[in-house]
Amino acid sequence: MIRFADLERGDVGLVGGKNASLGELVGHLGPAGVRVPDGFATTADAFREFLARGGLRDEVAAQFDRLREGAPLADVGAAVRAAVLATPLPEALAGELTDGYARLGREAGRTDPDVAVRSSATAEDLPEASFAGQQETYLNVRGPEALLDACRRCFASLFTDRAIDYRERLGFDHLAVALSVGVQLMVRSDLGGSGVMFTLDPESGFPEAVVVSAAWGLGETVVSGQVDPDEYLVFKPLLKDPGLDPVLQAVCGPKRHKSVYGDEGLTRIVETSAEERGALVLDHGEVRRLAEWAVAVEEHYGCPMDLEWAKDGRSGQLFVVQARPETVQSRRRGAVLRRYRLTGTGERLVDGIAVGEAVGAGPVSKLSSPVEIGRFPAGAVLVTAITDPDWEPLMKRASAIVTDHGGRTSHAAIVSRELGVPAVVGTGRATEVLDDGQEVTVSCAEGADGHVYRGRVDFEESETDLGSLPATRTKVMLNLADPAAAFRWWRLPADGVGLARTEFVVAHQVRVHPLALLHPDRLSPEDRRLVDALSDGHPDRTEYFVDRLAQGVARIAASRWPDPVVVRTSDFKTNEYARLVGGAPFEPVEANPMIGWRGASRYYDDRYREGFALECRALRRVRDEMGLTNLVVMIPFCRTPEEADRVLAVMAENGLARGRNGLRVFVMAEIPANVLLAEEFAQRFDGFSVGSNDLTQLTLGVDRDSDLLAHLFDESNPAVTRSIETLIATAHAAGRHVGLCGQRPSNDPAFTRFLVDAGIDSISVTPDSFAAVKQQVAAAEHARHRTD
Repeated sequence: MIRFADLERGDVGLVGGKNASLGELVGHLGPAGVRVPDGFATTADAFREFLARGGLRDEVAAQFDRLREGAPLADVGAAVRAAVLATPLPEALAGELTDGYARLGREAGRTDPDVAVRSSATAEDLPEASFAGQQETYLNVRGPEALLDACRRCFASLFTDRAIDYRERLGFDHLAVALSVGVQLMVRSDLGGSGVMFTLDPESGFPEAVVVSAAWGLGETVVSGQVDPDEYLVFKPLLKDPGLDPVLQAVCGPKRHKSVYGDEGLTRIVETSAEERGALVLDHGEVRRLAEWAVAVEEHYGCPMDLEWAKDGRSGQLFVVQARPETVQSRRRGAVLRRYRLTGTGERLVDGIAVGEAVGAGPVSKLSSPVEIGRFPAGAVLVTAITDPDWEPLMKRASAIVTDHGGRTSHAAIVSRELGVPAVVGTGRATEVLDDGQEVTVSCAEGADGHVYRGRVDFEESETDLGSLPATRTKVMLNLADPAAAFRWWRLPADGVGLARTEFVVAHQVRVHPLALLHPDRLSPEDRRLVDALSDGHPDRTEYFVDRLAQGVARIAASRWPDPVVVRTSDFKTNEYARLVGGAPFEPVEANPMIGWRGASRYYDDRYREGFALECRALRRVRDEMGLTNLVVMIPFCRTPEEADRVLAVMAENGLARGRNGLRVFVMAEIPANVLLAEEFAQRFDGFSVGSNDLTQLTLGVDRDSDLLAHLFDESNPAVTRSIETLIATAHAAGRHVGLCGQRPSNDPAFTRFLVDAGIDSISVTPDSFAAVKQQVAAAEHARHRTD
């Protein structure tokens, strides 16, 4: 038996990865303020001595011989575990366990203290293989007899079916792995809360985040996935400034169950109360402290970490109870972009607009509503008429997406690009032609047109090393909308975000019209109930809007820190605003919302001014309270310089004065007036961003959504390109930045060449197009240099 304080992380062979890590925490990080419960560990030699008793090792070896000969894994595992449980512990080991347990009790001032008994294998928690979770842990173990029984059960858990299968797949010799048992004083998190935290984003590998999960009660429900916990996102670069709040996101999970002490020892699962389900487990100060500890552990170990923590419900104190290297994202290859090419052929069923460049295949799942998510199998091809934000959880499960309606700027197109899921949109008849369960291949790897083929068509996948992409004078940035997808693209060597759409955050994460929160008396009873349900937990209902919008924008801003992230204030049309929960009473019915009451004209109008004030509060929170000063505000659809003055005045009234705390304010250049009066707009804004879709529509008088006029909609029309050239020249004369955030460069290298030749400062494209556009920009700059 060895006390944690006498162990270090190099003692994996002696006490296993988990216990060696606990020793490292106690000895090296405890003095730095990281609180870890005390305890001790048995040695690997003690386990080997146990196996040597009464021929147990030979019996276990014989069972694994049976496995190699084809015996069922379940039979072999059950036989091995039964043999282990039937073997008594050596007297010397039993004596050391009870002596160590008594000493822990004396030092804690308790008789028969409650302890956690944890398994620690000598091959676990290594950077090249994680055996974490393969063996058992027993909580609330009390008394010497219960301790000895739990120890023997830990030994047996080295041979659970999942642990045997895991070692088989990784090629580990079952009998070469030993097991140490850690005995650790319990933290009364059954009366408080507990959870896990990672020092990177576990989904994307984004390294600048600490992600903390939390639930009520003991930690086993979070670790095992039995509950949907709260989730907190902390931005590491801002942790060291005590004046900032680096907790960018706090999402309250349902937490319908919790693990508590059982009446006769160990634990039991009970339902949480309504109050617990609606409350966050941690406040921002506690989340910050845990994140600071996690970063300290990561810096000490020199690698990303996966930690477990607990909060004592009696004392309110926080503890780290486990720490191990993170072994999933940290093992991924570096910046690599995948490309796809069909190598087979098949019958073409429907065609449409290709979104992305990937290929997906699977059975068709034809749905008419996102409420049917329960019958959508993961990996199926989603086929539907059209999507909106309610579809996004389902879209993340799809191998591909096919819609009847929509264009390159439709919801399905934008979201699928960010998710990296291939989509064919605007097919016109996919829901009629494709049958449920039919195997299809969805190809977006053949240019601008996407195709759906019968059956599974062969394709090949290649990779591009993003590290080899050329440097360019012209900045190449990203268009982002969905905060959940922002971290996915952190490896792209982009120069920031040229367009982040707040309306996507509002539609998906807020869902409520801002004025419905300010004036609930104008709502129907049904909408009032919906608004109350969505904003529950916020005594001030407007804080619901501000919190949700700020958290979404902050996640996008953090993903590219410290490069600029240009956030466009809401650019819903009135019919789109009306579709938000509670929106109808506040929106007029317009014959042509596309050129109606949208963008800047709403922000100073008394009919929406209060709603815009909430947007300003959210953006100010991101910049001033969270500290993400790389956020640049952009105003859409600003028709006149006088309108610009009124909008800037309203922003200043709400704490977003241009120039204050380094705030830059851009304007969308999407109306001919923005070009013709560029000098006047340049006196009021720090930069322009060309919205090529609207600029083309309004310059040529062509409805961009009209199928009848699609042949006339062309951003490369001389009327449009000369407008862009004029804008760039005028803006540069005034020392102002000009970017473009349209989709055309992604599809047209000639248009990219035009922009570079015109002297554009930045081009912002969707993530899936980034590498191709970066290469096009480099080629255009090289050709221009040779010409010059």
